[in-house]
Amino acid sequence: MALIDLFLAKRVQRGTLTVHHADGKTLNFGTPEPGFPDVAIRFTDAGAAAAIVRDPGLGAGEAYMNGRLVVEQGDVRDLVRLLTMNDPWEAGQNGLAPSPMRRAIQAVTHRIGRINMARRSKRNVAHHYDLSGRLYDLFLDADRQYSCAYFTDPSNSLEQAQDDKKAHIAAKLALKPGMTVLDIGCGWGGMALYLHQMTGARVLGVTLSEEQLKVARERAAAAGVSDMVTFELIDYRHVQGKFDRIVSVGMFEHVGPAHYKTFFRQCRDLLTEDGVMLLHTIGRAGGPGVTDKWTTQYIFPGGYNPALSEIVSANESLRFMVTDVEVLRLHYAYTLDDWYDRTVAARAQIVALYDERFFRMWQFYLAGAGAAFHFGGLVNYQVQFAKNRHVLPITRDYMIEGERRLRR
Repeated sequence: MALIDLFLAKRVQRGTLTVHHADGKTLNFGTPEPGFPDVAIRFTDAGAAAAIVRDPGLGAGEAYMNGRLVVEQGDVRDLVRLLTMNDPWEAGQNGLAPSPMRRAIQAVTHRIGRINMARRSKRNVAHHYDLSGRLYDLFLDADRQYSCAYFTDPSNSLEQAQDDKKAHIAAKLALKPGMTVLDIGCGWGGMALYLHQMTGARVLGVTLSEEQLKVARERAAAAGVSDMVTFELIDYRHVQGKFDRIVSVGMFEHVGPAHYKTFFRQCRDLLTEDGVMLLHTIGRAGGPGVTDKWTTQYIFPGGYNPALSEIVSANESLRFMVTDVEVLRLHYAYTLDDWYDRTVAARAQIVALYDERFFRMWQFYLAGAGAAFHFGGLVNYQVQFAKNRHVLPITRDYMIEGERRLRR
């Protein structure tokens, strides 16, 4: 039996996987079970199977992108879910990780690569966020919220969930009339515009993406609020001034552990004495680790999702008080499901923008990310900080009440 067959026989116990090998041999793995996908795949050459055994994530991703692994029953999301459902994070098996030797090599190269110096940060951001705006319009909500939504009900639309996310975050900022806000990693400006619209705050959004900056400024001008909501192309390390509030959504994943303390020190220094900050980031449910090679090579160069312990330890010597921590377990899973469905529905448009290989890469990215939140070791953390322990109410009631007002 080939190594790939031994690998799959061990990994697929529940649900079924049919494998058609390049030499014409067909094997079946697993047992049908309600709730688990039934999938069939075909390898177009023997080398694809060998690459997957060496490094499952990288090998499978590249094989699918390049048409060497073809899903003939179900789709690639079903395939990824079948494998991750058989190996959930809580079970502690980690059977889809690379070999120990390969993990050791990747750990060293990843630590070198995630030293995210300012000149490299802009290049890393451009790799992902300066893609065609048309691509993002095809799978995001109308406000282009490219981060975890907040589903008060899993059946809510993506648009509703993204609006509720903004309300959820704004309520934690405890904004008052006349306040100033810094939005670090402002994206296309949706959060900054929302905060001004709902609270009257004066907002500065900063980004390293030239494409996002252009769109954000155009949106502020169209809304007639360019005097109150401004956007700048600047690294967070170079921002100056004082702000009553800081919000950062989906940007901390690009900071890099070597710069966590720099990030928190800068945020603390930028806040007024009664300042409050809300950090929203993808995170690891377990301890520190490394980003898988496929993601760093094709999707987020320099990206790393922190463990909660890394966030806390980087900040603990700065006397920047952690005032609230929330773990969003499944919200990004539901968000990614919606993004995946919209991406598949827009296949023809995406292929026309780029090509078939890019579409399969993007599809694999969203499928893998969704599975990581449904069954793997990823969650979202919302961590609130304050320079003064007395500035916020001592119960969380103000968050709930504020969120309800904003939704209305």
